[in-house]
Amino acid sequence: WVQSIRLKTQGPVEQYGLKRFSTAEATVILRENGKMREKTLTMDTLNPQVKAVEYAVRGPIVTKAGDIERGLQQGQKHPFTEVIKANIGDSHAMGQKPITFLRQVVALCSFPELLNSPSFPEDAKQRARRILQGCGGQSLGSYSASQGVDCIRQDVAVYIEQRDKGVPADWDNIYLTTGASDGIVSILKMLVSGQGRSRSGVMIPIPQYPLYSAAISELEAVQINYYLDEDNCWALDINELHRAYQAAKEHCHPRVICIINPGNPTGQVQSRKCIEDVLHFAYEENLFVMSDEVYQDNVYSPDLQFHSFKKVLYEMGPEYFNTVELASFHSTSKGYSGECGFRGGYMEVLNLDLEVKAQLVKLLSVRLCPPVSGQAAMDVIVNPPLPHEPSYLQFHKEKSAVLGALAEKAQVTEQTLNTVPGIKCNPVQGAMYAFPRIFIPPRAVEEAKSLGMSPDMMYCLRLLEETGICLVPGSGFGQREGTYHFRMTILPTTEKLKVLLEKLRDFHIKFLKEYASLEEPKR
Repeated sequence: WVQSIRLKTQGPVEQYGLKRFSTAEATVILRENGKMREKTLTMDTLNPQVKAVEYAVRGPIVTKAGDIERGLQQGQKHPFTEVIKANIGDSHAMGQKPITFLRQVVALCSFPELLNSPSFPEDAKQRARRILQGCGGQSLGSYSASQGVDCIRQDVAVYIEQRDKGVPADWDNIYLTTGASDGIVSILKMLVSGQGRSRSGVMIPIPQYPLYSAAISELEAVQINYYLDEDNCWALDINELHRAYQAAKEHCHPRVICIINPGNPTGQVQSRKCIEDVLHFAYEENLFVMSDEVYQDNVYSPDLQFHSFKKVLYEMGPEYFNTVELASFHSTSKGYSGECGFRGGYMEVLNLDLEVKAQLVKLLSVRLCPPVSGQAAMDVIVNPPLPHEPSYLQFHKEKSAVLGALAEKAQVTEQTLNTVPGIKCNPVQGAMYAFPRIFIPPRAVEEAKSLGMSPDMMYCLRLLEETGICLVPGSGFGQREGTYHFRMTILPTTEKLKVLLEKLRDFHIKFLKEYASLEEPKR
């Protein structure tokens, strides 16, 4: 040991002392003297709220899929040649092409020298110049105000007024965010307070997007589940809201209700009547309303349309519109653009107390500002080419192609899954996902319990290992006791989606036969 030290230090050990030792050498000395330093951060000292956080969309099955994918690249043998990741709503990763106009504007903002290039259309240049004029030093690399670049916030307000057929929007109520998630977590932080029975309760739909349960765990708030009606195409039942609220009042103070419309993972589009019922309920019970509307462009059923919570609130009259506190969220990540990586988004917050509004700005200022490139991308989504502008025809063609393909794949997914014995899928009315109910035989349920995992987790793990298809078990989103589901995106190309559905059908029938000992599985 001493000789090895001498070789490294090129001299007697005593001459150099511990200050010249490597970390490994110092550790050896300390261990010899019985003074081994303990780690400051261990699982025992880790913040328990961090340990409580779960995020199924990037959970253990996705980690396993990554391991298998790397193994395939290194030549390992599996009964498939590729991993099909249908676990997350990442459009571009699934092969969707970027919207040309959006990329042109962001490119011009990022490299202003291109403003002199004849390769870029004038309407893209006009938007880029306006955005750059709003940036410090006319550079996308500068910080913006914590609420975002002023001219982009103004464009968001104009977009909301047009979307809602003239309902007024004040750009001072607009906050640009790092995706919708940043805004959602920020508002929840503002709402959580109290101890014991006065601790803030947050009403969330079940099934839900795991961001909500993860944020609630991290903030040590109380999660209040209200169940969507699977037998009625995942509709929101006002009686269920009252049940959940009354039960929660026994152990917490319900202060906020969260709604996802169109739904994730359930793909439903809520009716105007349903939204009005929710807003009346929030008014009566003095609840803050959080409306997650990132899929507002993703409506596929021809007899349905998106209704914003703000527009419905306005139409309910001044008594509601001027009093109910409402935060609505949108993002660059979904819709027709699918620009997840830019992390662009906004929230509009209505009827906030003026002093609280100042506190919100203070909270947002801690993270300085959202990515300014993401803000620029958000601007294009709310300020797209107009019919008289040179980029309009190409933009309209690309947007229609993306949404048309998604509508087709939504229908193919629903119809195909409903031909599989033991699977029942509600119509995929909107968003980007199917959330079918799957029958898992009792023997499989017992085996999963013996392995210490939920039955749909075991199902999805087997599916991945045998077919290379990566889905997310329904238990990661919440579901009624005794029911099992999985979430899958409809984002793969049509050809790959059909391959996925065919493999899934064959696997499910094999799974049923294995555990139910049936010649032909019954629905």
